[in-house]
Parts: sequence; structure tokens; C-alpha cells
Amino acid sequence: MNDYQIKLVKIAGEFDWHVHEETDKVFFVIEGEMIIDFRDRQVKIYKDEVIIIPKGIEIKPSAIKECHIMLMEPKA
Repeated sequence: MNDYQIKLVKIAGEFDWHVHEETDKVFFVIEGEMIIDFRDRQVKIYKDEVIIIPKGIEIKPSAIKECHIMLMEPKA
């Protein structure tokens, strides 16, 4: 859609710290609970919630149990 791709994924465990310098990132939780660590705080996103991470912000996503999410990001 308009040079963006929509991905449906399952995640579990911790991911590495990373930053998207060129684009915002959208996470929509379909099932389960997702955690996003920022350098100064932690945010939990529950089923049917959305979070938009502005470009240039360092994050570390994780999920204690399997979590189903939808991502929107530029086509790679």
C-alpha cells in the first residue's frame, strides 16, 4: 500500500536494540501482549492496541508468550 508493506507476524522472546532512522514503525497487537523497551521506560501493548514508534527512536521489542502483531513498514 503506497510503498508500504503490511506484515502479520508471530513473535516471542527478546529482540535486539535497534532504531529505524528513515521511517516511523506501526505495531498493532492482534493477540497476546507485546513489550517495547525504550532507553528511559517500558511500554506494554495489549490486544487491539496500536503503538507508533517515531523514526530515530531506539527500541527493544519483546513478548513473554507468543504474540501476534501487524506491522506497517516501507517495502524493503
